[in-house]
Amino acid sequence: MTTPPPPLAADPAAARRSLEGLSLGDAFGERWFPLFRAPGRACDEIKARRTPEEPVWPWTDDTALARALLRVLDEHGRVEQDRLALCFALAFEADQARGYGHGMHILLPELLVRPADWRTLAPELFEGGSLGNGAAMRVAPLGARFHHDIGLAAEQAALQAAVTHAHPEGIAGAVAVAVAAALSVRGEFTLAAVADRTPEGLVRDGLRRAADVPFATEPWKAADLLGNGQRIRADDTVPFALWTAARHPDDLEEALWATAEGLGDVDTTCAITGGVVGAATGVEGAPAQWLSRREPLD
Repeated sequence: MTTPPPPLAADPAAARRSLEGLSLGDAFGERWFPLFRAPGRACDEIKARRTPEEPVWPWTDDTALARALLRVLDEHGRVEQDRLALCFALAFEADQARGYGHGMHILLPELLVRPADWRTLAPELFEGGSLGNGAAMRVAPLGARFHHDIGLAAEQAALQAAVTHAHPEGIAGAVAVAVAAALSVRGEFTLAAVADRTPEGLVRDGLRRAADVPFATEPWKAADLLGNGQRIRADDTVPFALWTAARHPDDLEEALWATAEGLGDVDTTCAITGGVVGAATGVEGAPAQWLSRREPLD
């Protein structure tokens, strides 16, 4: 009989706070896409801090996959990659209209039938694996959960990323966000500290640039410098999202408004920012109107 591995030091309450912040950012950010608002109107309303008037703010694949990841962590205490592959596929099957990227429409139906085949299928996506932002957008609750051990948070983040995003940059983006969330819970979050713990490459380079961008910079200008996720790459998404999180580490509402100013892949940047800031603050300080309009998690 195989002896199960010992449990990992974990803080499920911190993970839940992060998930709440992630989902709120995801649903809030989605409101600013051109599907719902022309870019000019979105810019004007964000600048005026005008809350979107829609009565329901659905969340997207960012939240759906974060929930699946936490389900596996709750069941096993750690990332069990085959089980995670199946849970991701089940989330996709339950509602394919959550905004999944092209690669996930290819990969996840295959994993529903053969979940263990992520080992060969994920590296084949886009000739070397996806370097997109999908592994980063869902991982903040994992980092919050394992905040007692930053190295463990980074290791588990890399394991969950590899199931869908095998490219080193896709993995690095997930590691950076998980580390940021862990440090946020500990009250030790800085961009320099995250960069120091991120694998070498474009994501880390972007974080080092972000650390040099003064917080007095207008967020839309920072997005011009760092990327706003429009290219759907981890290195084009994570630095700006973490910059706005570091700019407003104690104020979830203002962190999300600042992130929205960058537009681009705004549901994902807001999900990352929300997951990192919310890991420390929770969502109690967010506007009640936002919380009532966000699609329920449970």
